[in-house]
Amino acid sequence: MLIKENDLIIRNATLKDAAILGKWWRDGKVMAHAGFPKGISISDEEIAKKLSKDTDEGSRTLICEYENVPIGGMNYRNKGNGIVEIGIKICDVNKQEKGLGTRLLKMLITSLFEDFGYSKVILDTNLNNKRAQHVYEKLGFRKVRVNYNSWKNQLDELQSSVDYELTKNVFSKSIR
Repeated sequence: MLIKENDLIIRNATLKDAAILGKWWRDGKVMAHAGFPKGISISDEEIAKKLSKDTDEGSRTLICEYENVPIGGMNYRNKGNGIVEIGIKICDVNKQEKGLGTRLLKMLITSLFEDFGYSKVILDTNLNNKRAQHVYEKLGFRKVRVNYNSWKNQLDELQSSVDYELTKNVFSKSIR
């Protein structure tokens, strides 16, 4: 995947990206929203091995660039029956809350619907992540359910999550 729009690029992560992904994934400040306030204990080699198994038809880790500098990551996973699950994380805190995540999501979702032929996009987020929920709902995602106290983070604290879905028809109407 390679999507360019003005100053933004979404591209497939390569083995060369393992180091930057590792830096982000091991950083508790970056990963706290995903339930990993201590970061993820993973080596660059393990990340490279995972990236080498990526396929367009299965799952793919992506790099988001702003002005040709990596600022975060996205991913997608084919769930079958025309459904794809996505995730996004703007890892450069200086680039958060500037609308870049919304723009990147529009680019990715458009490609998944138009280029890959998916009919539905699903995702989940922490119930406390109100900023992400606002972005998802602005793009047309519909809240499917709230999973209260359904998992524990690394600090053994109960967490809740929100499941969202978006169909091509709703997305097309929301971005006009």
